[in-house]
Amino acid sequence: MIDDPEYGVAGFDAVETKWIDPQVILGRLVAFAGEVDFFLGLVDAVPLYPSYPDPAPQTDEEWDALPEDSPYLGGAAIYELSVNARDILAGADDSSLPAVAERWTKIEEFSFHSSDDREYLLSLVRDLVGLARRAKEHDQLLYCWMFV
Repeated sequence: MIDDPEYGVAGFDAVETKWIDPQVILGRLVAFAGEVDFFLGLVDAVPLYPSYPDPAPQTDEEWDALPEDSPYLGGAAIYELSVNARDILAGADDSSLPAVAERWTKIEEFSFHSSDDREYLLSLVRDLVGLARRAKEHDQLLYCWMFV
């Protein structure tokens, strides 16, 4: 639970991570947890912010034309994750989580992690599954807030 009265932020249920993007790294976890094939879009993360004032640039030319202070070039980004991703994580069998975490530790995107990080990643898997279960129980969605 994150709660920061200094900034007037009401408590909300969250899991803090580092280096976990919603499309690829979280998508691979969802695939392992649901025993489904991974594909880009499995998590179907919809960008909520920035929406500067139009949708994100789609071409190299559009990216190159952004002003230096564009929120697309750095800063916070917020994504809404699909109900499917939430439900797959929420439905993961607790007894399978160590094997899921073990598979997840071996993805290319985690090649910079040491073997000491395996316990952390197992704990993270359990936390993310728990968050998904609580969200499903309360008919809520999952969101990813990250710095880009």
